[in-house]
Order: sequence, then C-alpha cells, then structure tokens
Amino acid sequence: MNEPPRNESAIQPMPETIEKRFRPHAAEQMASMFDDVSGRYDFLNRVMTLGQDGAWREAMWRCVPAGAHAVLDLCTGSGVSLPGLCRPGRTVLGMDVSFQMLRVADQTYGSRGWAPRIACADAFRLPLRDASLDAVTVAFGVRNLRPRDAALTEIGRTLRPGGVLVVLEAAAPAPGFLRPFHGAWVRHMIPLFGRLSPDPSAYRYLSASIFEFGAGPEFERDLASAGFEVVGRKSFLLGATRLWVARRIGQNHSDTAPVLHAARAASGEMTQRSDEAPGLAEEARIWLGVQAGLSLVLCATFMWVLGEWLKYYGTLPLTEPQKLMGWVLIGGGLGVFGVRTVALALRFLSGSGPR
Repeated sequence: MNEPPRNESAIQPMPETIEKRFRPHAAEQMASMFDDVSGRYDFLNRVMTLGQDGAWREAMWRCVPAGAHAVLDLCTGSGVSLPGLCRPGRTVLGMDVSFQMLRVADQTYGSRGWAPRIACADAFRLPLRDASLDAVTVAFGVRNLRPRDAALTEIGRTLRPGGVLVVLEAAAPAPGFLRPFHGAWVRHMIPLFGRLSPDPSAYRYLSASIFEFGAGPEFERDLASAGFEVVGRKSFLLGATRLWVARRIGQNHSDTAPVLHAARAASGEMTQRSDEAPGLAEEARIWLGVQAGLSLVLCATFMWVLGEWLKYYGTLPLTEPQKLMGWVLIGGGLGVFGVRTVALALRFLSGSGPR
C-alpha cells in the first residue's frame, strides 16, 4: 500500500484526481499532469522560485564530477537541467514520463553532436544496464516518485559503485521561526500561482507533495536505505530548496570513482571542487552581489507594500481571516528578505562566496 503523506498536509482532503497522483507507480497520472502544464511550466517555476531556480541548477551541475562520462538527468521535464551537464566526451541522457515535456526538450536542445539524448522512460524501469552511469541528477522530481525507496534502488542499479547522485528538491518547512511563513507560501501561494496554469490542480498537488516530501531528514534516511552515502548537502532560500550529493556505496568504489570535492568540510560548509575554472570564485562573488542587490530590492518592495497596507488597512473590504493572511504574507516576506539581505551582504563583504 502507498505510505500516507508524512505530515500536516495529509489531514487536508484532496480531490480524487490529485489523490491518484500520490499512489505508487503513478507514472500515467504524472505523465498526464505534466503534459497538461508543459507550456507554462518553466515560466511558473521561475516565478515561484523568485528567479533563483537557474542558480540552483548551476549549483547542481557543479556537483557532478568532471570525469563523469555517462550522466542521466532523470525527471528531466523540458530539459532545463541538461545544458550545464553537456561537455565534449560526455554522454548526457534526459529521461521523463511526459511526452509533451520531452517534446519541448527535444525542440530546444535537439539530438545531434554532443547534445543530450532524450528518451521517455519510467523511473522504476530505466532502460539502462547495471552500473552503466557515472552520475545521475534529479531536479524537482524525486518527490514525484513513489515508493521512493524503490526509485532510489533503481537509480542505484544504474550507477557504478562510487557513482554520484545529485538531487535538487523543494523541501517542506523545517522547524524554526520561519516555519509559519514558509508553510503559508507553500500552502497558499503555490496554488494561487497555479491558477495561471492550464491545470491548477497540478499546483495543488505540488503544494501537497512538498509537505509529503519532508524537510530533508526523511529523504536522507531513504538514501541510506537504498545504499547511498550523503557526502554533501546545501540549502537555498532559507531551506525552501535543498541540494544533496550522495555516492553509491559498493565494492572498490574508492579505486574507480572520480574524486568529488563537494562534501562538507569540518566546518560544515561545502568545499569548492578542484576542477573549477580559476575565475569561478570571482564570478561567484559577483553573482552573490547580484543576489544581495535583488534581495534588497525585494525587501524594499515589501516595506513599500507594508506602508500602503497600513495606509488603507481600515478601508479595505476584507474579512478578518483575509486581513490576517495579508499580515502573514507581508510580514513574512519582509522578514525573510530582510534576513536574506543582511546575510548575503555580510557574505559579500567578507568575500566568502555563495553557499
């Protein structure tokens, strides 16, 4: 039987169409849902991540060993994670269950030369030989694979001992003072953005699936059970999105695996890979400055919104629950981006680079 969602979202009743997507091996339901939203999927992702999803994918690409010759991007969707994986001498595969998403990927990236090879495949029955891959990446797709332990076991089958799995995923709110604001964003704002999609139910499912996925420890237990060792982890947007680097445990992997320098150092930080270009540190610092500037603009925007809210609060035709939600969203946005602006500015001034 399918394991029920792991936290508070499970108590909220869901329409049968959405509930079916949570069932084990729901490849048909997933394919149909992503087929329906393929046209605006990337645009809405950019909006919901405040334009940060591209930077997160770059962080994922940097965790793939330079010596990886065969790399699979699983749940590739429209292929937005593929370009950064491609390099001469490397075979890159993109696989997904949605034909329409893959059609977008094929039209964008083609299938000639060193371009990625795109195929429709079920994550639980990958058309690949045992131990045929050096690395697998999954961006915002692992939480759609149920049962997760079976999916991770199948991924492990295709990876050679010492091979690397890099997962980028939206995480549920973690304990802490930001939990109510993060929870409100996931529970209310994501479905609201989904109204711009041809299938709003897909974004109600997205919201519920984030809560089901958990804040991170649950996924790490699943990785360990499937024979993986977590060698690196990283958080973005105050934990709203997380990145894991895991190595498949196996015989003699220390002799065959390319060296991976993405593990946490003694201080708890992720170290820079030795094969990165000499100018990458400076580019990263410039990007950090851009992020700090953008965060400052958003913080100032929320301050302006707060001023307008206070000015017209008494005349707004809103119910008390709606007014409360307004306070939560405005105050939460101001708090999150205020803290983020200060943190980014301090890191930029210290020259510590992005984390």
